[in-house]
Amino acid sequence: MKDDRLVEMRVFRAVVEAGSFTGAAHTLGVSQPFISQSVNNLERRLGVQVLHRSTRTQRLTNEGERFLVSCREILSGIEEAEAQIRSGDPIGDLRINAPRAFGLDQVAPALPAFVSHYPKLTVHFSLSDALVNLIEDNFDVAVRMGQLQDSSLRSRKLCDLQRIVVASPAYIAAHGLPVTPNGLGRHNCLMWDGQHDHLNQWPFLVNGKAEKLPVQGKFRSSDGSTLFELCVAGIGIMRLAEHLAVPAIRTGKLVPLLSDYQAKDDSAIYAVYLPERQLVPRVRVFVDHLVEVFRNPPWQKVPAR
Repeated sequence: MKDDRLVEMRVFRAVVEAGSFTGAAHTLGVSQPFISQSVNNLERRLGVQVLHRSTRTQRLTNEGERFLVSCREILSGIEEAEAQIRSGDPIGDLRINAPRAFGLDQVAPALPAFVSHYPKLTVHFSLSDALVNLIEDNFDVAVRMGQLQDSSLRSRKLCDLQRIVVASPAYIAAHGLPVTPNGLGRHNCLMWDGQHDHLNQWPFLVNGKAEKLPVQGKFRSSDGSTLFELCVAGIGIMRLAEHLAVPAIRTGKLVPLLSDYQAKDDSAIYAVYLPERQLVPRVRVFVDHLVEVFRNPPWQKVPAR
């Protein structure tokens, strides 16, 4: 049975990227009537118009915009699979997103070994504490901290995530120590803003029971690195992820607080990706690399004396 769907997808993508039927014909090395017929056949099969056409220009319809995303994903997967069979190595663009503080502190140091091992990959590494959309923002893999919300994504757990209440020696000298969680009401707590404001509910174990305490403070930020810097500078108390807290406690920059009330976080650090990309070689090898790096989290290793 003859199936022209992939041909029509390639033609449609070429028309969009070239900006014209003539340009697409030149790119693909075919005639302009073939391009026109392929687009017409595609629209007939889908039952919708994918391009608004005039004598001089064409632009995508809403249906065409959605279909283009799928076309690019399908064709990219096919092209990469064929290229990998020919070359034996993952190739192409790998687009990664990670939270700013964790990305700088933990993911970036894991990249040199990876890019050296896979020289045919072009890596795009983006840092943001905003929750990116993998489809709309065009990412292959995102590192996420906490409890996963989007059930449509595939994920692999990298390690557990624990946060610790800390303050700097300078803050403690100026403002004293909270003796119980309720004592935090008399202190300036550094707070998350925006998408992460749920982290301003700090969990504690009080009389053997888990409780969440809403904290207050005079500084908020959507950027974890900024909150960390202000904590070290003595501006306030923070509930800080272990990857930053443990090294800072070892060096004396920060002091753990309320350890007797420490609650275990029911959360973790994950690599997430779209279901259709789980077998794409560039995605698979990178996720495998992260799993191996964080099998024994670097911040839990005791530094050699």
